[in-house]
Amino acid sequence: MSRARDVAYDCVMAVSTEGAYANLLLPSLLEKAGLEGRDAGFTTELAYGALRMRGLYDAIIGKASGRDPRDLDPEVRVALWLGTHQAIAMRVPAHAAVNETVDQVRRERGAGAAKFANAIMRRVTERDAEGWLAAVAAGDSRAAVATRHSHPEWVVRELEEALAADGHGGEVTALLESDNSPARVTLVARPGLVDREELIQQAGGEAGEYSPYAVVLPGGRPGDLEAVADGTAAVQDEGSQVVAAALAYAQPVEPGERWLDLCSGPGGKAALLGALAADGAATLDAVELHPHRADLVRRSTRAVPEGVVTVHTGDGTTWGEDGTYDRIVLDAPCSGLGALRRRPESRWRRQPEDLAELVDLQKALLANAERLLAPGGLLAYITCSPVLAETRGIVAGTTLRQVDARDAVAAVTGTVPRVWGEGPHVQLWTHVHGTDAMFLALLEKPTA
Repeated sequence: MSRARDVAYDCVMAVSTEGAYANLLLPSLLEKAGLEGRDAGFTTELAYGALRMRGLYDAIIGKASGRDPRDLDPEVRVALWLGTHQAIAMRVPAHAAVNETVDQVRRERGAGAAKFANAIMRRVTERDAEGWLAAVAAGDSRAAVATRHSHPEWVVRELEEALAADGHGGEVTALLESDNSPARVTLVARPGLVDREELIQQAGGEAGEYSPYAVVLPGGRPGDLEAVADGTAAVQDEGSQVVAAALAYAQPVEPGERWLDLCSGPGGKAALLGALAADGAATLDAVELHPHRADLVRRSTRAVPEGVVTVHTGDGTTWGEDGTYDRIVLDAPCSGLGALRRRPESRWRRQPEDLAELVDLQKALLANAERLLAPGGLLAYITCSPVLAETRGIVAGTTLRQVDARDAVAAVTGTVPRVWGEGPHVQLWTHVHGTDAMFLALLEKPTA
């Protein structure tokens, strides 16, 4: 347990103080430490759990210590997050959670800090999870709900408003709970590159519920699979697969069509669309602002037949020539509040004032996409966020005609359109569909 906890501590410290991303950092830390199987699973749950639940744990630590946790040394605060998660969420014996935390603090900050950590952890272990929730998050106010489910209060407000607008009012607790549940690992079997049934056999997985290309894994390391190593398959959320494929399924593909992915990094949607474009004798330009992310797009699309996908480094707000493309996907940079279960640190990094800057960027990207779209062409506006300002608010200002995205999603999923809401957009929900909370609007440019 000690080595596993050390790796979790290193991960949480880097995420909290250096701006690292847990999903990118932790695999390398596990490999370096030689942790596999149950030990790797323990470490992952400890690190991700502490990062997700730090809001609740700060409330508990504050109550137990009589101090604002933000005033503590980062090393002590992180160690207490980990100890609190062990004690009240992982069934680690109280004495072990206390001892591990105290030893960690002693190594990092010395005997005085260790004595403080010992006192706090002993108070933490005096109550179970229910007891602490009653102490720090009683009642039904938004503040209590936010603390109980460890989300910033402003995020809870935005999610409440988005749920209500989409006919899911009163479901915020279910959504917040789903944000705090680890996501299953889902692969995409890129069409024409690997058969889904073949990937199911190779991975020991099962077919996804919605995407015809999705394979859900029981566990293990996806990178060890041959299909992932050669680029014919990849890790991709099932909701992401559905909204990307909807652009291709919305109407029959004519040979020679030109497609565009305007914000393509790191390349998951570009690879899926590239495979679908190849099947329809179309081509895809993939544009990415940052050179290192453009390289990721090249790697992601490496298995797509040569000549189908061309990757460009450029600014999506200004790139391209008028009326050039028959289909465009704009997976716009956004708050990411639809993928909180995958990115445990993102709920704490975003601030309310970030939305204004993101909305300005989304509007500029959509305006350029409109310019690049050929008459009669289709544009898929996608975000991994349900926030109204980033979704309905953006497409409400377009000059394009919004078509019913439910028909395209129904074609992808083999369902009927009415199950995807009241339209014309489609909003996926983590607590309803088990996917990231992806938003899709399909927009058409008039021919005259």
